[in-house]
Amino acid sequence: MYVYLYDNFLRQRKFQSTVKAMETRLTDFGVAGKIIRLQNFSDSQALIEDEIRKGAKAIVIVGNDITFGHVLSRAASSEVLFGFLPVGGPNQIAEVLGIPVGPEACDVLSRRRKVKLDVGWFNNRYFVSQLHIPPSDIKVIYDEKFQVSSSGKMELVVCNLQPFVWQEKKESLPRCVIHPQDGKLEAFLRPVVDKHLWKVKYEEPSIFPFEEMIVWADKPFAVEADGKQSKETKIKIKLARKRIDMIVGRERKF
Repeated sequence: MYVYLYDNFLRQRKFQSTVKAMETRLTDFGVAGKIIRLQNFSDSQALIEDEIRKGAKAIVIVGNDITFGHVLSRAASSEVLFGFLPVGGPNQIAEVLGIPVGPEACDVLSRRRKVKLDVGWFNNRYFVSQLHIPPSDIKVIYDEKFQVSSSGKMELVVCNLQPFVWQEKKESLPRCVIHPQDGKLEAFLRPVVDKHLWKVKYEEPSIFPFEEMIVWADKPFAVEADGKQSKETKIKIKLARKRIDMIVGRERKF
């Protein structure tokens, strides 16, 4: 049995024709199922575990990158196959997974091409796409060997599924390939070299893969992981032992 988790924004009129076209195609493929509409306060893990007890064999997230992160940051430990039907935007994760945005995503879902994906973990929370620390007075040590610090603020981005794009001009974007099956996370560390009223200037980022990282500071710093924000003074980031089963497309980037 398929269970579809719809983000609440899909109620908007501009998405209704896309959602209807997707539902028609899912019926044609014989993979239509139960629809659950998520709310801002929905506990995705409890909801999914309840549906698994009722016989769900696949949980399909319907929405954008934010929806994807919101669900899997809580439910990555659930023993079930996950799918993704991207609608609207932003949808960088869909591109990495090789899933087209809109009704064509149903074709990928019906083929059930499955892979196991790495999951990140920090301070008792999962993250699947990306963790971001805005410029802060932080210190970093990774794999219990290498310590990184700066005389000023640094920005840190840890990527699993969602790539980190840092150059301003689209035509000069770097080729950044994230491999969510390599048993490592990728970190991008950028010291701040100058700051104006509306613009921050950075050094080119240092890029390194790692298995475990500790970040700390004397004052609380902001952390955003899969759309959820918090204030921390020390965090440990590492790969979770659990990997998730995900339906992907032939055009995936890894």
